[in-house]
Amino acid sequence: MKKILNPSRTDWPEILKRPTQTVTDIEQTVNQIFDEIRTKGNSAVAKYTDLFDGIKLDSLVVTRQEIEEAKNEISSELKEAIKLAKANIEKFHSAQKTEKVSVETTSGVSCWQEKKPIQKVGLYIPGGTAPLFSSILMLAIPARLAGCEEIILCTPPSKEARVNPAILYTAELCGVTKIFKIGGIQAIGAMTFGTEDVPQVYKIFGPGNQFVTVAKQLATKYQVAIDMPAGPSELLIFADDSAKAAYVASDLLSQAEHGIDSQVILISTSEKLLDKVSDEIEVQINALPRQAIAERAIENSRLILIDSDEEALELINEYGPEHFIVCAENESFFVNGIANAGSVFIGNYAPESAGDYASGTNHTLPTNGYAKQYSGVNLDSFMKTITFQKISEAGIKEIGPSIELLAEAEGLQAHKNAVSLRLKDLE
Repeated sequence: MKKILNPSRTDWPEILKRPTQTVTDIEQTVNQIFDEIRTKGNSAVAKYTDLFDGIKLDSLVVTRQEIEEAKNEISSELKEAIKLAKANIEKFHSAQKTEKVSVETTSGVSCWQEKKPIQKVGLYIPGGTAPLFSSILMLAIPARLAGCEEIILCTPPSKEARVNPAILYTAELCGVTKIFKIGGIQAIGAMTFGTEDVPQVYKIFGPGNQFVTVAKQLATKYQVAIDMPAGPSELLIFADDSAKAAYVASDLLSQAEHGIDSQVILISTSEKLLDKVSDEIEVQINALPRQAIAERAIENSRLILIDSDEEALELINEYGPEHFIVCAENESFFVNGIANAGSVFIGNYAPESAGDYASGTNHTLPTNGYAKQYSGVNLDSFMKTITFQKISEAGIKEIGPSIELLAEAEGLQAHKNAVSLRLKDLE
């Protein structure tokens, strides 16, 4: 990792640059695939599955038999671990339920707000070099708790045209209604437009590479909502001499192994700690099965020495990390002061892996600086809010004259008339 000592503020934008392509680099490819899927449906999906994944599929649909077989391929130990994670995630997301908000704003004017589930949602689950069945827990559980009627899942198949059994087991456990062997841009396109087999959805969730991220963003042009622009994974850690260098290094590598375009950053007020962590990374990375991927990601990453906690916090908020670990004597300063982060992990014993799997919080989080304006996935992500109002005769008499004045001031006579007619009848 590149070590940077006390950078000036003018250098922050360059230091904090993500290793991602822009939308314009990818959108031409996405638009071409979208156009074909919109007009040709399944055949276009199959074409691009063959082109990108090297697989010719007889069917895009995962069968009941495949799901049943998958249950037998999962060890009982893994099943129990999945169930433990499921229980914690359900507990945390169930606690996010809120009651109906109701208020009488004026005598005779009742207003209330109710949350309704999004009826049809699509989940994208990466399944290539790392089959992220944990993301099913993070998405299908709140979707089911919210009451979504249709929960469909797309995931890329293996070279043998199979879906990872842990993905199928977890999807069945969490209430997914339909599963399809589709990955990448073509999966997002299929859920956006619908095909002969794949239902069109109202909102798409799930992590993915840069192509999937851009495809999700472009899907919004076609009346499909998305959870957020979630791209390559990233982690920022602030640590001082109270942190254990081996732990910090392991956390940095846990995100670096996601993909070559992942980014990890360590900020510290201690150069001694930076050097210790750098040494630990060299030792630990050699033992990783995904060493080559982690090494590429480490090339995009930084060790940054900063003079003070105050300046470090400013730098962190400017970056807006997807994951933020703080391991410092002055942890409350950072916990209370963090404004831009997807999820925060506090102390020596809160690895980012806990949030990825089993603590209960959601791991589908905003990346690429979008933590400045987006939240991570939560129960409300699968719901929309509808407002209601009921107005009595006394109520329209109370607010009607003001409505007339406001509408007239804006030059909207029909708006005024809609009130004036009612007030006249009540005279």
